[in-house]
Amino acid sequence: MRKRVVVTGLGCISPVGNNVKDTWQALLAGTSGAAPITLFDASAHKTTFAAEVKGFDAAATLGAREARKMDRYAQFAVAAAHEALAQSNLKIDESNRDRVGVLIGSGIGGISTLLEQYDIMRQRGPDRVSPFLIPMMISDSAAGILAIRVGARGPNMSLATACASGTNALGEAAEMIRRGAADVMIAGASEAGITAIAMAGMNSMTALSTRNDDPQRASRPFDKERDGFVMGEGAGILILESLEHAQARGANILCEFSGYGTTDDAHHISAPAEDGAGAANSMRFALRDAGLQPADIGYINAHGTSTPLNDKSETNAIKSALGEYAYKIPVSSTKSMTGHLLGASGAVEAVFSAMAILDNILPPTVHYNTPDPNCDLDYVPNQPRKAEPRHVMSNSFGFGGHNATLILSRFQG
Repeated sequence: MRKRVVVTGLGCISPVGNNVKDTWQALLAGTSGAAPITLFDASAHKTTFAAEVKGFDAAATLGAREARKMDRYAQFAVAAAHEALAQSNLKIDESNRDRVGVLIGSGIGGISTLLEQYDIMRQRGPDRVSPFLIPMMISDSAAGILAIRVGARGPNMSLATACASGTNALGEAAEMIRRGAADVMIAGASEAGITAIAMAGMNSMTALSTRNDDPQRASRPFDKERDGFVMGEGAGILILESLEHAQARGANILCEFSGYGTTDDAHHISAPAEDGAGAANSMRFALRDAGLQPADIGYINAHGTSTPLNDKSETNAIKSALGEYAYKIPVSSTKSMTGHLLGASGAVEAVFSAMAILDNILPPTVHYNTPDPNCDLDYVPNQPRKAEPRHVMSNSFGFGGHNATLILSRFQG
């Protein structure tokens, strides 16, 4: 019999807050994190704004010496993990450290460190490249650094499935607990990809919004006037435990990790299948894994990127997977406020899904003004909504055709 998995801690760094409480309050207030880019000179770019993390003091949070050895994406991950660990009240020591693992996903890892050191090499020569370049840029550095900091000696790895990385990381971490490989997994994802080259590349693909005159309202998921996503950054971390372990130590259980599904479109490297077939199967598999029916789902946190192709495809996928109930289930995209955190998005949105269960309220899709006939579901437009969802579904889809879905449920002993 497989083990039940529960959530005992939440942590996040986002463009609208540097902890869970502030981020959640900002979402319910409809606050957008989009603003002109400050991380580099974007004046020559087609898109000059993004959803940056603001006021994050890595030195104060992590220690100045240690922060200097981490890429920005790893700083976010470790800070979010410490918040989640504090909430969980999990003590890691010799009695349990071999049964505590870490799985942190990232779409691109330490890209800003790579670019910085490449410039140094070109300008000052190869001998001036930092000895910390390699350990800072590799995409498993966040997982490794965190394990060292907290002494977790269980399974440890990174995972990259583009914008599905966070959801896949949580799902695979839950599977490790289910099969008995660990009692606890510190899991989630982090991203810090707001760089000149990444923005240029996304613009070349016409993936980004170019509403430079109105950044705050640029992300418009499911709206007819949407013109692309807003690049974001941040991290989301959850503490997952076997039910037995959590109960034995008297942990406060926030919700249950009840379902996980993952598939691939096998269709196109960057465009979703229009009918959403692969995404629909991901949702069906998550429902089956959780032992639920479509009517059991009380809310869907959508991938909802604000691109013309994704939002139409996801709407089709939801209708295919959930049938007649699709029109009865509230769906919202919090990317309308946070922007798209790429590989970290699914993990941060899992935090939001948990908070919807805990606080009995659904975050809105803001900037939804012009209905699109191809997107005809209930998108919780512009205002949060009181509700008491027993089961929440969260979707993430990534370049490469990766699809991942998780279901969090109100805990019942």
